[in-house]
Amino acid sequence: MTKYIKEKEIDDNTMFEITRAIKNGKIVVFKTDTVYGLGTNAFDERACKKIYEIKKRAPQKPLCVLISDISMLDKIVDSINQVERKLIDAFWPGPLTIKFKKKENALPNIISAGDEFVRVRLLKDGLAYDLVKRAGVPIVAPSANLSGSPTGINIKSIISELKDKVDYILDSGNINDDTTSTIVEVSNEKVIIIREGKIKKEEIAKIMLSK
Repeated sequence: MTKYIKEKEIDDNTMFEITRAIKNGKIVVFKTDTVYGLGTNAFDERACKKIYEIKKRAPQKPLCVLISDISMLDKIVDSINQVERKLIDAFWPGPLTIKFKKKENALPNIISAGDEFVRVRLLKDGLAYDLVKRAGVPIVAPSANLSGSPTGINIKSIISELKDKVDYILDSGNINDDTTSTIVEVSNEKVIIIREGKIKKEEIAKIMLSK
């Protein structure tokens, strides 16, 4: 049975309960820095597989990983090149998801849909940041909706679709903007935009031209 909690009712004891549940592979719906996410412990292969099952997500579609500080990045990526570092310095924390070469055996292969990369975003504040920080593990968090349904911004729709499929739903109210994060990768020292979202290509181009 899904436990339903309003964000304003989350105290320290409740936060401890929720973050311990995440660390133990439970599935939690929560507001991220963009839209609602369907989250769990990124290190837990069984839990990550359950995310795919709940969303009915195609296995070739990778998951985004949320982190609360750079030290988490060092644990899951192989290396950071100069262009990636420039993007980090300009846009992190913020709604930019960067595709990095992942560290071998650091994360379940299911997260990256079988390739050698991991897609990561650094959070700044808010509920999602608190969950990642308190859980002490990176959290995978695709949009909280069934594949093919509208992006997770309306809490009533989210509850209707996901109740009894997840362990917790944390209600922060409706979100007015369904714009997701921008996803990029760096190839041959050039930035390739995989998905344009909150950060526009013109903003990225301006940073790349700066010294």
